[in-house]
Amino acid sequence: MLARATRILRAGDWPTDQEFACVTLDYDDRHRRRIRLQTDDGGAVQLDLDEATRLADGDGLLLESGGYVRVVAAEEAVADIRCHGLVETARMAWHVGNRHIPVQVLEDGSLRIRRDHVIVEMAERLGGYVTLLDAPFSPEPGAYAEPSTGASHEHGGHGHDHGH
Repeated sequence: MLARATRILRAGDWPTDQEFACVTLDYDDRHRRRIRLQTDDGGAVQLDLDEATRLADGDGLLLESGGYVRVVAAEEAVADIRCHGLVETARMAWHVGNRHIPVQVLEDGSLRIRRDHVIVEMAERLGGYVTLLDAPFSPEPGAYAEPSTGASHEHGGHGHDHGH
């Protein structure tokens, strides 16, 4: 019988000593509702959520039978764009955002995009310093996505009354 996961607990909110397996997924494959996932050790798990959800590196998928499957962000072909200062970085972010492509803001303030030679050339023309590498890609979710609070996120049956 295929193990089934119906609940996600965010990174840091699940007992890692109860890890049963890992699944390594790229950015596109981390937005799911229902799919059969291949674990890194060759096994399989059925992900079965009430709604499509963005999985993040370190999240735990709670198995109905007990234990957790750790989500690992796969390394992908990316380009990190660093600028000389804050004004140049803001200008670069505007130009990248104007192309409507996913972008990740790194801890040091640089920008990470999927490797795209057209955008890389644009960034260099605008004075950016580009580093090509393979690394996990976790872009900003967007202004209307559910905020990442670090709290457990159970799927199903909860309403959102914001008093508007």
